[in-house]
Amino acid sequence: MKRILFFLLTVSQISLFAQTTISGKVTDSKNLAIEGANVYLDGTYDGSSTNEKGEFSFSTSEKGNQTIVISYISFETFIKTANVTSLKDLKVKLREDVNSLDAVTINAGTFEAGEKAKVTVLKPLDIVTTASALGDVMGALQTLPGTSTVDEDGRLFVRGGEAEETQIFIDGMRVFTPYAPAARNIPTRGRFSPFLFKGISFSTGGYSAEYGQALSSVLQLNTIDEPLEEKTDISFMTLGLGVGNTQIWGKNSFSINASYINLAPYQAAFPDRNTWTKPVQSLSGEMVYRHKFENESLLKLYGAFSYTSFDLIQEDINFENGFQFGLRNRNLYFNASYKNKFENNWRLETGLSFTNDYSDINIFDDTVLDNENSMHVKVKLRKRFSNRFKLSFGAEYFITNFNEDYISNTNDFYEFDFDNNIFASFVETDIFFSKSLAAKVGLRLENSELLNEFTVSPRISIAHKISKNSQVSLAYGQFYQNPKNDYLKFNQNFKAENTSHVIANYQATKQGQIFRIEAYLKNYDNLVKFDGNTPAFSSNYNNNGNGYAKGFDIFWRQNRKIKNTDYWVSYSYLDTERDYRNYPTAATPSFASKHNISLVAKHWVESWKSQLGFTYNFASGRNYTNPNEVGFLNNKTKNYNSLSVNWAYLIDQQKILYFSVNNVLGTQNVFGYNYKNTPEPNGNFNRQAIIPNADRFFFIGFFWTISNNKNTNQLDNL
Repeated sequence: MKRILFFLLTVSQISLFAQTTISGKVTDSKNLAIEGANVYLDGTYDGSSTNEKGEFSFSTSEKGNQTIVISYISFETFIKTANVTSLKDLKVKLREDVNSLDAVTINAGTFEAGEKAKVTVLKPLDIVTTASALGDVMGALQTLPGTSTVDEDGRLFVRGGEAEETQIFIDGMRVFTPYAPAARNIPTRGRFSPFLFKGISFSTGGYSAEYGQALSSVLQLNTIDEPLEEKTDISFMTLGLGVGNTQIWGKNSFSINASYINLAPYQAAFPDRNTWTKPVQSLSGEMVYRHKFENESLLKLYGAFSYTSFDLIQEDINFENGFQFGLRNRNLYFNASYKNKFENNWRLETGLSFTNDYSDINIFDDTVLDNENSMHVKVKLRKRFSNRFKLSFGAEYFITNFNEDYISNTNDFYEFDFDNNIFASFVETDIFFSKSLAAKVGLRLENSELLNEFTVSPRISIAHKISKNSQVSLAYGQFYQNPKNDYLKFNQNFKAENTSHVIANYQATKQGQIFRIEAYLKNYDNLVKFDGNTPAFSSNYNNNGNGYAKGFDIFWRQNRKIKNTDYWVSYSYLDTERDYRNYPTAATPSFASKHNISLVAKHWVESWKSQLGFTYNFASGRNYTNPNEVGFLNNKTKNYNSLSVNWAYLIDQQKILYFSVNNVLGTQNVFGYNYKNTPEPNGNFNRQAIIPNADRFFFIGFFWTISNNKNTNQLDNL
């Protein structure tokens, strides 16, 4: 018995002698102890947790090189491989996890909308439930700060920039003709419905080096990667009808929608100020095919087609019988994108887009035939070297072939055309110094074959989190854009127009609410100037134009702090002047308002099974030139006011009745004045106010969804 006890004691002593003690202390970057961190040797059961002093100690019988792992929530995991005998009295500082939900984000100049956005100021649902937007992406974005209300145009005018200075992309690929055609003083709409999109990124300035050929703004639309269910959507509207369907099989899915619009019945019921010899008719459709491969790579094919025709006579003080304008437009857009993940955290994103836009325009007895073919090819690679350093780089090629034929009423024929091809490359890094400090640094290089010009565009953004719920950001960037087609078709002896952006942003967020204020300064150079009333073949052109835009934007949104109510308020202050086009001196352009305010509210009434909403838009007066007084752009219009309301009534879970009225109060807004070309005998020039074609716009629609779960409806599409 004594021998057995002696043997056991000897084995125990040998075992204890073979054990190695591993110890240390774990703190954060401020040397504060971290209690409860998990500490263990990888591949073993040996380990422990840190105490209130951040200390740990445990024994192991493992020999040689071993890997110690220390982890704690919201911190980066610490990993070290060494001989176990050296793993004593370790001093470990855990770094904050920069990928945590409360980490800093680069957000200067950018509004995100989508499920994956860390901070969302505009949701996809907002695009279609905002009263003034009428289901138009561009209309909803015009309730955000940084945009100017140009109601007779309908396009996006951002921070003192013309509409052509904003570029639009779908799944990263350029859309060359994003707006439907319209007559003068009739607002256009975006060509693409929100039916197939999952998210939006709207950059009002300081955007990534990945994007170029835009002086003011970039709008990114991202299509849905994978639909949740099969369904059919049917729409009956005062303006026409629409149908959509989604099918899913295996790793494939296909979504399609089509609509037919005919304004003849509406204009018969609610005549406007125009004489429509052929009311607006349009046929449009979109489709997306998606395929997920075994390695989780994704292929998406997107296509859109639209055809629009109309003919009308508009009142005009310089034409006794009115101004006659007719148009037939055909637009085809195709987009293919492919994403793939490789080993070692590499990711490939590539794609191409093609646009064909053809217009047959009749102005009195003159005919203008425009045909534009454009293509965008792009390759981008990304790699995450660590949670703190990410790199992306790529190259792209833009191809544009433009042709215009002008046939006068005397059969004189003129042809204008050009090829505008641009090669670009870009590189950009995301650097996270800590959970509270991050930077994005990029460089974009472009070479224009048409202008024979090489440009370099540096971009940098820095964001610092100053408290749990708030952060500040700074951004600087240089941006270039070739002159627009209206100039290039007559002359190609230009340099690229350019601008610099400086942006300072403060943002505070809490559950269900967000506040942000942003100040900016833009300086323009090399803007196109010409002589004469309008650009023409005989005009003299140069790049001597310049300008500036400065101001600040404020945005406040609160969701459900008031029961069943969601609302946001936007305010923009803009101070801008330009010396460009045929301006004799620097002046505030006629499209720019010093003050813009939008108030949007939506309230769900459970007992009525209804969502009620309204949008109020205000814009201060805009400049116009009064030839009866001395000076250029020497007068201002009265302030713009518009109140729009909507009501969505849930007949049952899958049937909705929808009503909306734009400018419900019938406010008589004035956008400017047309003056007589020749003065009266007393020397005065008579004038005609440029006003909306109708005081109000009414819309009624019935929307019916058919799906297996019986719960899905089109409230997201209203």
